[in-house]
Amino acid sequence: MTRLQELRKAGQSPWLDNLSRELLATGHLKELIDEGLCGVTSNPSIFQKALAEGERYDGPLKDLLARGLREPRQLFFALALEDIASAADLLRPVFDCFAGGDGFVSLEVSPDLAFDSAATIAEATRLFASLNRPNVMIKVPATLPGLTAIEELTAAGVNVNVTLLFSVPRYRQVMEAYLKGLERRLAAGQPIGAIASVASFFVSRVDVMIDKRLDELRSGGGKGPGEEPGALRGRAAVANARLAYQAFGEIFAAPRFQALQAHGGRVQRLLWGSTSTKDPAYSDIKYVQELIGRDTVNTMPEETLRAFADHGNVKETIGADLDQAEPLFAALAELGIDRQVVTDRLEVEGVRKFADAFSSLLEGLAAKRDRFLQEGL
Repeated sequence: MTRLQELRKAGQSPWLDNLSRELLATGHLKELIDEGLCGVTSNPSIFQKALAEGERYDGPLKDLLARGLREPRQLFFALALEDIASAADLLRPVFDCFAGGDGFVSLEVSPDLAFDSAATIAEATRLFASLNRPNVMIKVPATLPGLTAIEELTAAGVNVNVTLLFSVPRYRQVMEAYLKGLERRLAAGQPIGAIASVASFFVSRVDVMIDKRLDELRSGGGKGPGEEPGALRGRAAVANARLAYQAFGEIFAAPRFQALQAHGGRVQRLLWGSTSTKDPAYSDIKYVQELIGRDTVNTMPEETLRAFADHGNVKETIGADLDQAEPLFAALAELGIDRQVVTDRLEVEGVRKFADAFSSLLEGLAAKRDRFLQEGL
């Protein structure tokens, strides 16, 4: 049994945070699935990188242009839907093996719709119907307008991957939207057993932002009445995630969800995103090793996936030091670092980064379109 298979047996699904025509065409994605990979996530930054590098997309893009497609957004989704469909088909045996509990691939709605719930609902519904596969999830950002979309899409039977989650209070709102969606669907006499959802809680970016502030305090000689700033480095992200998992356990063990579970309702699994290690002072598998728990997913870039497969230790760690989480954030607050301010800022930055990547992606497609048309395809 590979280490990735051991991880899945322990209750955490290893997913790959990458998708490209290269991965599909070379058979590499299939190799990873054979080693124990259970899912794939994509986002605008990933597609931007894949479309910009190499020539794998040039032929398909020329075919789309020959068919009369010109608008960059249309071109992007036509290409992306092909990749998502191919990945979903490769993962279908995993989906079947786990009776619909794993084997998913995710596609994100246009990031520039993050604050438009009606447009998000319309595009997510269209994408889900176009793919027409039970093991596809549509990614919706956890903005305030996104909460409305999550509820509506769940009620409509769309599998949702809620993305760009940074705070526990917002995560509680996401779980509420998911439960309301299931309840509405059940009240309408529609089945809920086939609906799957994950809540993507971003991890390492919390440490990046807080560590930067701690380093500034340390270099400036600043110190509060509590711990020395340097002693708090690299602890906030995992503590924040563990508090989210505590909230998950509280909500999905309650009678409200148990009533839905009796009709086939599935828990909305927590997915750990942004789990590559940014600081070389930390372990290269820090945000995997310290967050292993049942009913969770960890979506990793391949470098992190390979590192864990090489030297990870599969044991449940999610509940470790939970009693130290709130005192940690209290100590940070004494230094002027407010958890909610940090997570609010990370949400704004996360939405902007995805929107910027999507804009660059569309600009790149427009440039290629113009060049191919000038060359006569």
